[in-house]
Amino acid sequence: MIEDILMGMTPGRASLWCLGLFVFFCLFRKIQVSAQTSRLGARAPKIKFRLPYALDFVYKGQQANLAHRDLEFWKNSIVTAGGQTNCKTAELDTGISTRIVTTTDPENIKALLTGQFADYGKGESFHREWKEFLGDSIFATDGELWSRSRQLIRPMFVRERIVDTEIFEKHVQNLIPLLGGSNAPRGSKVVDVGSLFYRFTLDAATDYLLGHGTDSLENPETKFAEAFRYVQKRQSQFFRFGVFGFFLSRKQFRRDLKVMDDFIQPYIQRVLSLTSEELDQQLSKRDTFLDALARFTRDPRVLRDQLVAVLLAGRDTTAGTLSFCLFELARHPEVVAKLREEIRERLGVGANAQKPSYADLKDMKYLNAVINETMRVYPVVPFNVRYSLKDTTLPRGGGPDGLAPVGVRANTRIVYSTMLMQRDADLYDGPDSANYIDPKKWIPERWTSGWSPRPWQFVPFNGGPRICIGQQFATIEMGYTLIRILQTYEQIIAMPVSGKNRVEDPILQFEVTLSPGSEFNCVFVKEGEDATRYRSKEGVVA
Repeated sequence: MIEDILMGMTPGRASLWCLGLFVFFCLFRKIQVSAQTSRLGARAPKIKFRLPYALDFVYKGQQANLAHRDLEFWKNSIVTAGGQTNCKTAELDTGISTRIVTTTDPENIKALLTGQFADYGKGESFHREWKEFLGDSIFATDGELWSRSRQLIRPMFVRERIVDTEIFEKHVQNLIPLLGGSNAPRGSKVVDVGSLFYRFTLDAATDYLLGHGTDSLENPETKFAEAFRYVQKRQSQFFRFGVFGFFLSRKQFRRDLKVMDDFIQPYIQRVLSLTSEELDQQLSKRDTFLDALARFTRDPRVLRDQLVAVLLAGRDTTAGTLSFCLFELARHPEVVAKLREEIRERLGVGANAQKPSYADLKDMKYLNAVINETMRVYPVVPFNVRYSLKDTTLPRGGGPDGLAPVGVRANTRIVYSTMLMQRDADLYDGPDSANYIDPKKWIPERWTSGWSPRPWQFVPFNGGPRICIGQQFATIEMGYTLIRILQTYEQIIAMPVSGKNRVEDPILQFEVTLSPGSEFNCVFVKEGEDATRYRSKEGVVA
């Protein structure tokens, strides 16, 4: 009988049979996956799409990224999922058995980072997708590999190592003249603080990690800096395209990875050429991050992976925060005046200025309010990801009322946004409250007026076992840099970007980390300087 059917089968009929069987398989698998998910918990509201594999959604997401509208795109996608108007957890079925859950709910973020830490991690898919860039480093692994990475890195950020603020002084002194316009076009004092801070933090980070900075403040065309920037940008594109990432060329990505590795390798070879006794002698001199790391491992690949990971965390996060902070200060002269007064009272300004100590940085309340407010409005990792390591749940977001646990099958991608959460008006006192301060606005006074965020509603450094090891180092670097700048300059004036006649809200660029999407043009004015001609151009904040 089967032979008779096969004998009478034409190519066209065979194609129809194959197509029918494929559709049947897809439907069967879809029903099977849905049943498995339902047994674990409820479903979250669904994000709508029209094309198979959510191709239209992927395309719209890419267009939003190119237009610097990621925040608006993701907020609208989540909030309106399932026809709702205030959804905080949603899901997207991107394939037969592929599902992405997105959330801005602090209870779910808490579960991902601490309450159900063993259920969620970076996952094998993430590790595989990011391996060329981050290797087996702390940011791309789970379990034993992650634990070993954390044990290797932790000693490099203990209090005894980071209280020495002298590691920043040389680079701050290289930065300060440039802020005054020493490299600006003739007759102008306008500088782009974003580009300067990314060069400044690269110099400081490579100096701390390797014992020798890239000197990119003096040489903006540093090949390593350019390669590092491109690799991050391309890696974020691979990740955003998901299963369709293989369509994107990796030729320049790999070429720039080699530029990065060629820069790092001589330092690794130098430290591996030292004996254990010689490495121990470094403790009495200036012990670098790489020196300390080499006392724990002699594997060159491990050294390379951890260096790249810490450089990513130590350079871009600090640079982004400082860039947004200085631009907001430039738009708020009253905050500059108040912060400078705190600095004057404790450390002095101008010729009488003293360098801040670790204790100064910890005790200056308004300084820390300015930094915290910047990290609240502009978290450096605005969107983060975890994968479910086994069948599990998220605490809430499912069912008609959104309060039921959400069923999560193993290897489901969970995207969570601290940026959307930290700007969510529902998590603050309402407009009718006497304590209400618009959460979308940058207002440091909220931190000094008795307000404080509820647990897990402000997580600039993540939380739980994977909380950022270098958070104290980053906070100290930012505070030290802000103080030294404001000890030199009395005013910071925001200027329009080219082609604009007024200062507008910052354009946001979403890649691996959050960065400025346009120039952050500012003028830095010392005491006694005439700022009138710049003030007249300032315009109105849009």
